[in-house]
Amino acid sequence: MIAPLKVGIAGLGTVGAEVVRLIEQQNSILAARCGRGVKVVAVTARSKTKKRGVDLRGIDWMKDPLAVAQHPEVECFVELMGGVGDPALSSIEAALRAGKSVVTANKALIAKHGLKLAASAEKNGGALNYEAAVAGAIPIIKTIREGLVGTDINRVYGILNGTCNYILSRMELEGLSFGECLKDAQRLGYAEAEPSFDVDGHDTAQKLAILASLAFGTKVAQSAVSVEGISSIAAEDLRAAAELGYRVKLLGVAMRTATGIEQRVHPTMVPLSSSIAQVMGVTNAVTVDGAGIAPITLVGPGAGGAATASAVLADIADVARNVRALPFGRPVEKLKTTTKAPMERHEGGYYIRLMARDLAGTAARIATRLAEQKISLESIVQRHPNGGIEPVGKSTKSSPVPVILITYATTEDAMRRALQAVQSDKVISGKPQVIRIEKN
Repeated sequence: MIAPLKVGIAGLGTVGAEVVRLIEQQNSILAARCGRGVKVVAVTARSKTKKRGVDLRGIDWMKDPLAVAQHPEVECFVELMGGVGDPALSSIEAALRAGKSVVTANKALIAKHGLKLAASAEKNGGALNYEAAVAGAIPIIKTIREGLVGTDINRVYGILNGTCNYILSRMELEGLSFGECLKDAQRLGYAEAEPSFDVDGHDTAQKLAILASLAFGTKVAQSAVSVEGISSIAAEDLRAAAELGYRVKLLGVAMRTATGIEQRVHPTMVPLSSSIAQVMGVTNAVTVDGAGIAPITLVGPGAGGAATASAVLADIADVARNVRALPFGRPVEKLKTTTKAPMERHEGGYYIRLMARDLAGTAARIATRLAEQKISLESIVQRHPNGGIEPVGKSTKSSPVPVILITYATTEDAMRRALQAVQSDKVISGKPQVIRIEKN
């Protein structure tokens, strides 16, 4: 009979404690599926006396994460502390140097140090598994790296941050402002007290950089991702989107273009008919477009103790089964360097909301400026006093009127130049609201 895989866990917060509980609860299932059981032999956390609801008797309590990583019995080191630097980084490095396998849920660390760690895993023979770092319980890492290994991927995009999706969902369904929904998300524990990392798009950017590396064979580079957050989105944009057949989501998008790999995070209008538009609340979703296959969309819980622990345990099971996949799907030395693609080169449709002044020739001037940049309009409407939309030129209001434009595919550079000209003409008030459109 094969001895169980001996595991050491650093970090016993919500996720770590749930991993210990799942290993104890599902050990017979793990043994049947993996050919061997899993046994936790060492742990560490900030507090030894904290009540965690799991039985730690018979498990060595170590003074720090490095001691767990270097524990003579530990074959698989599980890092669940978080943080982009030490002690997580030095502990993982020590485990990999010793030829041990590592499982982590630490997206920030993988985004910044993943290449160095992957090289060490390749050199020393251990696994570096990080399924839980992106989209929680959704097995998107394995899907891209292993399930679609024979598919030429053209685009991967998705809802990768539950906080932002929750806020946008509440704003749309209840007509609330961004600020109101953010406060409620904080009250419910979906948003941090300092929420900028989530709502400004940086959390999504880290996850997207990892997915882009797997999909396109590039070096992980968060600096190559163009990032915009959701704080500028207003309730009127969400109402207009619904009336026009769209829904607004914060998407991370990585795609192959003629000039290289484009990586971007920003609020996006997606067709209401698309799978990803149906994903509401804190749920995550990722769509993969590959040559010769219809788009594949995976939907599930992207965060939370149970969801994340499920992904961690799946990675531990792979180690127990002696499954070894290259961390980024290719040897590190084969990964290509990628640079930030200028957003000016981006091509696609746009939603534009302008506050048009009630002046003769305003609509004609706007249309002329767009035509000068060879921008074609799919629709142009203005808000009716009752909140609906109507053709431009029918309003009886004397104050600035919201005018909504939907363009056909154009370049970001052309769109920006056209709007700069419209602003110079002084036929609109304030700054135009611009949201990119992502087609199916």
